[in-house]
Amino acid sequence: MKMKYFFPLFAFCLMSCTMQKTDKYSVIDGFTQGTTYHVVYEASSKNSPEKVRQGLERLFNKVDRSLSIYNDSSVISRINSNMSNKTDSMFLEVFRLSADVWEKSSGAFDITVGPLVKAWGFGPDALKRFDKSRLDSLMALVGMGKVRIEGDMVFKESPSMFIDMNAIAQGYTVDLAINYLKKLGIKDCLVEVGGEVRSSGDKNGAGWNVGIDKPVDGNNDPGVEMEAIITLNNKALATSGNYRKFYVEDGIKYSHTIDPVTGYPARHTLLSATVFAADCATADAFATACMVVGKDSAISMIEKYDFLEGYLIWSDSDGIMKTWMSKSLKELIREK
Repeated sequence: MKMKYFFPLFAFCLMSCTMQKTDKYSVIDGFTQGTTYHVVYEASSKNSPEKVRQGLERLFNKVDRSLSIYNDSSVISRINSNMSNKTDSMFLEVFRLSADVWEKSSGAFDITVGPLVKAWGFGPDALKRFDKSRLDSLMALVGMGKVRIEGDMVFKESPSMFIDMNAIAQGYTVDLAINYLKKLGIKDCLVEVGGEVRSSGDKNGAGWNVGIDKPVDGNNDPGVEMEAIITLNNKALATSGNYRKFYVEDGIKYSHTIDPVTGYPARHTLLSATVFAADCATADAFATACMVVGKDSAISMIEKYDFLEGYLIWSDSDGIMKTWMSKSLKELIREK
């Protein structure tokens, strides 16, 4: 038996901790949370790129110390290892946001899905081989209703439960970065972390143009092969897809999106889901939920909530890519 693993790193750009400046805008690029970040903002003498970069990196490090499952000493890692059940303000805020989306998505978005993700061969210390006989015992560890918050303490129904906020943490980080820039008095800016994006104000009197990648296997370099361009006006977007994170075993493709309701990787015609919302954490979480439930249910979910808009790409029975978008986006999206 031969197995292939594909885990390409999302990279908006190839520059590490570099800074540029044009006449009107400053650009900062770097690495955080195992991926890249990209910030463009209106330049001013009081907000030098070096000052902004240092502030952003302090913020990113604070997020890492709270929410990173790859940092053994983080708040979430200590909770997962049962060394502590004490939270912090970031953990509490993201938990409450996650619980809200969990409820609104009928359980499709669930930050307790970690044991299943690991069992199917994804995440840190992944097993790489799923044992179906363990499904019932694993499902007993999944469900946000089995975790509760009392004050600043978190209580898990089972000590073996594993909380993973990666599917919302990057969007949340984008929101924190936007808020930081606003506190500096910066009104016009764009922040991207790992492909999740939020804009504030405008650029040169117009909206910010953001590309949506074509969801095809092998398209590992963001921005090279795009499906559409969206003009983003004081909104956030997040895209989730299965074409960059998967593995193939015995000819079967297993995606990294696990359905917390069935316990199995999601298998449907939806290739990618781009969700728009006022804040990036919400967009990030709902994009994941869309990839869990598939095209038809994703459309229903997006249309159900007036705070969401969406752009979906799926494959028809002949393997031809098709798109669907919210009516409100039609004047803002230019398909390639």
